[in-house]
Amino acid sequence: MTSERECINRILHYVESHDREYLIKGIGDDCAVLKKDGENCLLLTTDTLVEGVHFDLAWHPPYLLGRKCASVNLSDIAAMGGQPRTCLLSVAFPGSVPSWFDDFMSGFTSVLNEHDTLLVGGDTVKSQNDLILSVTVTGEGDRGQICFRSGAKSGDLIWVSGSLGNAAAGLGLCRSGQCQSAEMSGKWQHLIEAHLDPEAQIDLGRILSSSGFVHAMMDISDGLATDLAHLCQESDVGAEIQQDLLPLSTFLEHAATELDAEVLDWVLKGGEDYQLLFTTRASDEQNLLQLVSEKFGREIFCIGRIVEEQGVFLCNGGERREIAYQGYDHFVGK
Repeated sequence: MTSERECINRILHYVESHDREYLIKGIGDDCAVLKKDGENCLLLTTDTLVEGVHFDLAWHPPYLLGRKCASVNLSDIAAMGGQPRTCLLSVAFPGSVPSWFDDFMSGFTSVLNEHDTLLVGGDTVKSQNDLILSVTVTGEGDRGQICFRSGAKSGDLIWVSGSLGNAAAGLGLCRSGQCQSAEMSGKWQHLIEAHLDPEAQIDLGRILSSSGFVHAMMDISDGLATDLAHLCQESDVGAEIQQDLLPLSTFLEHAATELDAEVLDWVLKGGEDYQLLFTTRASDEQNLLQLVSEKFGREIFCIGRIVEEQGVFLCNGGERREIAYQGYDHFVGK
């Protein structure tokens, strides 16, 4: 069975050399990076959401679906430390344009407005069966401050910008019908919102990229186990994660009990958290914590360390096991 990584490798077989004067980074990162003018660079990213795979209209309100569709694309710009600028939206409708589309567009443009991003075009077509939403975002960044996946170094600390597993828990709660009840949706509100209305970490990404502390960065979309493996592969290093350092939000364990699920599976494999994953020198730890606290009044979390040995390992007491690429894969599932 072909995996998503194998599919990308097959695509790369047909890609001409990336040795172009205008190209700084092609396939293999959160965004493509092109020279623009002086030290200013153009960032390009695209993403597609398919009904039944990425969202379910049975519980996903159109307004929040619009917000999510924008946020998950802007998150790639955040992962490079850039500022989003313009957006293209393409939609394939399985039939006529639905009545809820205005609500969707209201949510979609609300996120763009929050980040000074302009919708400038796209396409609308009719599909046979599936509702498909495809977004392309352009952004800008200073060449000397753009963060790639490839800069992690042995001995670096590994950080995440917030709690993990919330979106996967929220998805589980929605699938079980918990989000339809006012009482239950109130109890699990922040978990359900993490799935329905994730937030792109644009401002934090820009501060981190300009700080000089960050060696490598990306966002968490397919789960920590897979996305950290991507970062390590691009940097030619490995990683050790300490299980007791993984940040868990309130009620996550209660939700796992409610749904007979494993918290660790949500945290490592669930995906769609859209938190930032990044590495820094150990000597920069206190300066980094102080910077984020002063700018945002929030915490970030050190969860492990970059090592020379290839692979991603979860450490819990005396146990150490390989977890690389155990997150979501579009072609083989989890």
